[in-house]
Amino acid sequence: MAFVPLTPSFTAPRSSTLLRSAAPPAPKAPVRKAPIFDEVCETTGVTLTRFMIEVAMLNPELQELPSLFSGIETACKAISNMVKRSQLTGLTGLADGGGSINVQGEEQKQLDVMTNDVLKRALRFTGKLGVLASEEEDTPVDVPLQKTDVMFDETNKYVAVFDPLDGSSNVDAGIPTGTIFGIFEHDEECVIENSKDMTEDEMKCLVNTLKPGTDLIASGYCLYSSSCFFVFTIGSGVYGFTLDENIGEFVLSHPNIKIPETSKIYSFNEANLPQWDPPMRETVEKWRLGEGKSGKSFSSRYIGSMVGDVHRTLLYGGVFGYPSDKKNKNGKLRLLYEGAPMSYLMEQAGGLSTTGTERVLEIVPTEVHQRVPIVMGSKNDVQEIIDAYAGK
Repeated sequence: MAFVPLTPSFTAPRSSTLLRSAAPPAPKAPVRKAPIFDEVCETTGVTLTRFMIEVAMLNPELQELPSLFSGIETACKAISNMVKRSQLTGLTGLADGGGSINVQGEEQKQLDVMTNDVLKRALRFTGKLGVLASEEEDTPVDVPLQKTDVMFDETNKYVAVFDPLDGSSNVDAGIPTGTIFGIFEHDEECVIENSKDMTEDEMKCLVNTLKPGTDLIASGYCLYSSSCFFVFTIGSGVYGFTLDENIGEFVLSHPNIKIPETSKIYSFNEANLPQWDPPMRETVEKWRLGEGKSGKSFSSRYIGSMVGDVHRTLLYGGVFGYPSDKKNKNGKLRLLYEGAPMSYLMEQAGGLSTTGTERVLEIVPTEVHQRVPIVMGSKNDVQEIIDAYAGK
């Protein structure tokens, strides 16, 4: 097989923060190393499987992460196929014919429920997951060790948070959708025998999933669109893979993604503009008129699916957000499994993510489904919004 060189990757350090105020200062997080491939198979390229094996070799503390990524990868392939065939297999429309409501008061699509189950099962059987939290679950779910004849090295090492099908309200119209995930380290002292009948201490232990984005080990998304994309970070840059359906593997297609520092695209629901905070509203109005700091006239590109909008923003530059307004005073996007994972990606690609007044990654969630206002994207443009809120 022929081999071709691949552009070397960029390595950057992760930051870490305190998990509990009463705990001693956390040790400085190790620098994550990303693989550099001197030779690449011309036929298959660099597959996600090979990439994660190299990651584990370079980062001994991440030896068990490839198992979890394998489960996420398999789930994304299954969900991609479900979404692609949903119009033909009767998976469109609301769950239970309508009336199925999740904890946030939103009607669930059939695919919301099914994709949530696919992800839960795929992650459960990796043997590496202690707790998971999902948009479709009322509370964090403990993942018990499996009693099986098959030998698993079960360690309960990680906590996974995810939105199984972002943009599901548009899935029946063929609009791009996606899966968002974040991975934290699990407190291995947290042992729960029966999550249905927990003591107060056990509940506190389980709710220990509520960590700030600075504690993320990895985060990413799968985008189900013209192709199926798998984009993620382990804290050393952002890497994008595209599903090659001929070989059934995700293949590295976007090494070391870097978002442009300045842009002329914004991605907001402009119908809410009159309801935004004055600093946010005035900044966007200046962009429209070409009176912002860059002097460029901005254009609007808005899909209404966070994964789709963030993917375009990462590749082309721009600003994506869902600011607070008079109806949604705390914003609309969920911090734990939407805002924090995507903010981690954005910052690793060289961008910024803010509520307007504080860095999204530094916010410690107080509940699983907490909402926050979010603006993320090209560094200079997001900084302009931060400065507006600061009165500069």
